[in-house]
This record gives sequence, structure tokens and C-alpha cells, in this order.
Amino acid sequence: MDKLTAHKKEVIKELFFSGELSAADISTITKKSLPIAGKILAELINDKWIIENGYAVSTGGRRPQMFSLAPDNFYIAAISMDQHVTQAALIDVNKNIVSEVETVGLNLKDNDAALNTLIDFINTFIENTHIPTNKIAGIGIAMPGFIDANKGINYSFFRNAKSSLSAYISDKTGLPVFIDNDSSVMGLAELRMGAARNCKNAMVINVGWGIGLGMIINNKLFRGDNGFAGEFSHIPLFTNNKICDCGKTGCLETEASLYVMAERAIKAIEEGKTTMLKNLSLDQMQETANKILSAAVKGDKFAVELLSESAFNIGRGVSILIHIVNPGKIIITGRGTVAGKLWLAPLQQALNTYCIPRLAENTTVEISLLGVEAGLMGAAALVMENLNKDFIQKTGKGKPELHSVQKEKKDTAAV
Repeated sequence: MDKLTAHKKEVIKELFFSGELSAADISTITKKSLPIAGKILAELINDKWIIENGYAVSTGGRRPQMFSLAPDNFYIAAISMDQHVTQAALIDVNKNIVSEVETVGLNLKDNDAALNTLIDFINTFIENTHIPTNKIAGIGIAMPGFIDANKGINYSFFRNAKSSLSAYISDKTGLPVFIDNDSSVMGLAELRMGAARNCKNAMVINVGWGIGLGMIINNKLFRGDNGFAGEFSHIPLFTNNKICDCGKTGCLETEASLYVMAERAIKAIEEGKTTMLKNLSLDQMQETANKILSAAVKGDKFAVELLSESAFNIGRGVSILIHIVNPGKIIITGRGTVAGKLWLAPLQQALNTYCIPRLAENTTVEISLLGVEAGLMGAAALVMENLNKDFIQKTGKGKPELHSVQKEKKDTAAV
């Protein structure tokens, strides 16, 4: 990649995450003088990548001209997966979801057909957006499993891909594809557009069928040597003799995941527990988990007890992270955030019980504002972090007429 294209890529990426930048900001980002930053700006404007966005709010001096990405310039196909459900959404340059969020039930465990089902789902979704593929910067996929993002390999699922999973999906869709572990991707979302944006060190806890972790250390997403860092679910905290999916016993997820909450709820109801919860099934995990979380929000005593027990156990694991990493923030994200602040009190109680006060006193615990969309937003961030130079060069030369999803929606509504 030539230096000018590299600078353009960096500016486009930062504009996506920041929303708007001044020439001085661009000079800082590219580490170039203002005249050279001005040249980069001029080329990006000429190529219709960016537009002038008015002047910044006055802080006492001359107000700088601000720039933003041109609306409807490009889109990102964001895919968020867990072991049971896969979602897809189209995201625009302003980080808005501009399509319906499409969902398909897709069980990944011991399912040789999962890869073809995923590819068919992605292709159908993109076709239904009616966006030309040359307007889509790429496909970002947040998925569970041990993933080497650089090689594009998922060592836990989709083993029938034989080689690079991302390359295989790219071949079948005709678009650049980037994959990473779902919890790492959620950590990336918080780092680039969420609660960790201005936080040096943060631990992002993904509450789902397992308990994932995105680690932000020194303002960067930490993946470890092979990309496997953050397997928080498998810290052996308990002597419960319960076998985890990983094959070991006593892992955190055996006492804290949404799956465990569902198992406990079903067993207690069968034993006559008084609760508003009804018709729960492990075969319909998404629906069952949503019912439990919703009941907790509505004040169902039993559902609150289930959630509190899981939150306290998660707090035991978080106390270990605090002792080792000393993070400024703990951010709760993922499917479990449907229950919002109900997670905070029991988790904080565990920190009070297990943490050395001096280590924990400056660590705040909060619920992600990205919520259940964290996986989708992280998948979009994944594409922007790896924005393809060919896309930048191709899109800057004789671009086709812009196609607006928003306009299409209005036209359809008018009809």
C-alpha cells in the first residue's frame, strides 16, 4: 500500500469512529504537517469520500472546519453469531443500522451443515439489501470459538472449511471477510465506539451462553500470541464436578452462564417453584433466556434470584481480573444486558467480598450502552480496522451513483 492510500485509509477509519475531524486532527492522526494533511483532505473530498461538515463549537478561538464521511458512501455487512443464533445487519458510515436485523437459528455444535447455512444466510441478506456489492466495504463476523483472526481460522467450529474460514466465505460471497472471536469483537466495539473509548484499561464481560472477555490494555484490544486471550469462561473457580463444554470441570460458565440459569429455572419449575416463568425449554434457548431476563426486569423474585446468583459468580471471576490487570472499567455486554442494571449490585457484592479494597476502589462497573447490538457494531468495527486498500482505490475512481437505503425505505413507504 502506498503512503497516500495508507493515510487515506487511516483518516476514513478514524472518521467512521469519531464522526467528524478537523484538519488539525487529521494532521495528528497521519503524523504529517498541516499542508500535507490538507492535501490528503483535498484528495478525499475530490474522491467524494468526505464532505465539509460545518464549524466546530467555539472554544474561544477560531472555529475549525470539520469534516465527516459522505453519507451513503459505503456500507458494512455485520454478522453476529453465538452457538445458537446468527444475526445480520447493514451498517452505514454513521454507525447506524439501516436494514432490518435478520436472524436465523443456527446451532454450531456438531453441525457439518452450519457453514453452508451461514453462507446462504449472508448471501440472501446482502441480496435483500439491494446494495451493489461494490458499495459494501466488507463482511465482519463475530463468532464464538478459538479463532486466529490473522489466519482466518476457527478451531472450534466450521472445521469443514479445511483452510481459512474467512477466505472460504469471501470466495462464496465475493466480498472481503474478517472474522474474530465474539467477545474480542465486543471489546473492540467498546474500545472504538462505546464505554471504553477513553479508558486505558478495561475488561469487557460478554454474558451469554458462556462468559466471554474482551481485554483492552493500554488502549488496545489484547488478543494474546495466537488470538486466544480472554477465555474467561474457563477459569476453574468451582469444585462442583460439573463438566464444561471445554472438557474440564468447575469452569466459571458452569455456574454463571445464561444456559445454566435456564437449566436451574426449568428444574425449579418442575419442582413446583412459584414464578411467572412458564414454558421454558433448552431446545429454545434464545426464547428461554429472554423470558428469564424479562421476568427479572419485571421483578419476578425467582428470576431475580437466578440472575443475582450468576452475577455474583461472575463477580468472583472479575475479582481475579482486577487483581491481575487493575482495569479502570468493567463493562457488562452481550445478550445478558437485556436485564440492565440488575447485574450490578450482586456483581459489586462479589467484588466487595473477594477484592482487596485498594485494588478495586477505582474500578467502575457499568452496563454497555451498545447492549445486544454490541456484536453487530463490533463486526462493523472489525471491517473498518481492516479496511481494504483496493476498496479505497476502487471507490475513489469513477464511483457509481450512490444508492441510499434510507431513500429506498421512504420510496417503498410512499408506494
